[in-house]
Amino acid sequence: MKINENTLLEGHKVVLVPYNVEHVSRYHEWMKSPELQQLTASEPLTLEEEYDMQRSWREDDDKCTFIILDKQRWAGTSVEEEQCMVGDVNIFLTDPTDPTLAELEIMIAEPGYRGKGIGKEVTRMMMYYGLTKLGIRKFEVKIGLDNEASIAMFKKLGFQEVMVCKVFQEVTLEMTVDQALWTRLLQDMADVTERDYSRTCSNRRALVS
Repeated sequence: MKINENTLLEGHKVVLVPYNVEHVSRYHEWMKSPELQQLTASEPLTLEEEYDMQRSWREDDDKCTFIILDKQRWAGTSVEEEQCMVGDVNIFLTDPTDPTLAELEIMIAEPGYRGKGIGKEVTRMMMYYGLTKLGIRKFEVKIGLDNEASIAMFKKLGFQEVMVCKVFQEVTLEMTVDQALWTRLLQDMADVTERDYSRTCSNRRALVS
């Protein structure tokens, strides 16, 4: 989507930035991993196909993605941005007749960053963005049955299991936005700051001042 092409979201542990051309090489290396292919139900792509996919994420009206960066590493101006990448988070508008319904995906690609609360923080940030910028009112996630950590995380966030597909070995969980959830997200995201990505890139250290 074009809407977030110059949007940076600053959280406690992470910074979310648009998926740009300079991120593709690192992302491509991640997706060579059989583990990540299995967790994301993805097929390996050539590097050229990965660049095409990045352009699709930027241009298509039914997808929105951010790259997840380690906030502390990114604040160090001597570190290239792609070296701060942790994973990505996506929203898909899956039903052309219902623009308020979206599928949410999150991938923590770097093993050293798993189990540290980053997935939970990023999920809340992306839900908040979807609610306030895209008008999403119902979120669903599809997770492999063997990915017990992700299933447990989404259930802790309040997602409810609605379907198990034995054929694809995945479970679908959903959350509909009500007033209580809206209020909770507003409280949780009170410290999240939206910034101009281009301007902030020239002054990274401002994020940890």
